[in-house]
Amino acid sequence: MANLVYKRVSTDQQSTARQDLVLAEAGIEDPVVFEEDPGTSSRLHPLQRPRFRELLTYARSGDTVHISELFRLVRGNQHILDVLEVLHRDQLTLRIHDGAFSAMDLTACHPRTGELLSTVKFMVQTLAAAGELQPGLQRELTYDGSRAAEAKGNKGGRRPAVAGKTIADVRVAYLDGQTIASLARGHGVSTTAGPTRRHPP
Repeated sequence: MANLVYKRVSTDQQSTARQDLVLAEAGIEDPVVFEEDPGTSSRLHPLQRPRFRELLTYARSGDTVHISELFRLVRGNQHILDVLEVLHRDQLTLRIHDGAFSAMDLTACHPRTGELLSTVKFMVQTLAAAGELQPGLQRELTYDGSRAAEAKGNKGGRRPAVAGKTIADVRVAYLDGQTIASLARGHGVSTTAGPTRRHPP
């Protein structure tokens, strides 16, 4: 019985370092690794992703599929249920090693009917719905925070840097004993904007 490891990142700027750590800590014996090309979209149905399809073709009854977190494999409710049905059909076990699903056997079956347990389906749908909700909530909170800041007269984005002609004055004031924080407040910039922190006189 083989241990099949699946890894994926959403953009080519990300790495699998965290997944590697979680899976290494799991102590998986003789893993056969299937890693998607960087940037393989979360929106693409898992059963259409090249490396996951290759994993399913390679797998045999009794094998175990290992992932660091469920959302490395699936995102939406229907994706999860589709994948679980295929794993159940092919008699594969799914092991998730981190996150909300790590303590659950998502491929557990009813002892008499052999179907996926209804309670498992319910828990999967509930937790997946929460996962889908999180990005939307984050966007809403960010938008509301920006609107609140604008109402107070604050503008978004990075604070401006110190203009070139005032840098000499800032250095003199720094040498006279003014703190970086007070100089930053006085010039309306962040404490990292001027040269005094990066290159103290």
